[in-house]
Amino acid sequence: MKDQKNADLLRRTKAFALRIIRLSASLPKTREADVLGRQVLRSGTSVGANYREASRARSRPEFSAKVGDSLKEIAESAYWLDLLFESGIIKPVLLSELVKECDELTSIFTTIHKKSRIA
Repeated sequence: MKDQKNADLLRRTKAFALRIIRLSASLPKTREADVLGRQVLRSGTSVGANYREASRARSRPEFSAKVGDSLKEIAESAYWLDLLFESGIIKPVLLSELVKECDELTSIFTTIHKKSRIA
């Protein structure tokens, strides 16, 4: 069961990264969109990379640290998505599912991180 949950989260974070890549590629060609797009592209693709490292951790502290990095990156992604929305660069309807996934991943990584520090 644990291996299945790990595999599911690996797939989910990769799918999130691919959605972020497509979003970044679709942004208007303005200076503001470019700056925000680069930021969300970096943080959004780092979530899965850090979780992949966590899944290969050699110790509980290493696992906890890498999950913490994933949590930091997903929170940062939420910030950049919020700025894309509030600045009017992208329509809310185009971001709603991505923001929802970002919120769900934040909850998942928060839970994992808390549990990894307790045990």
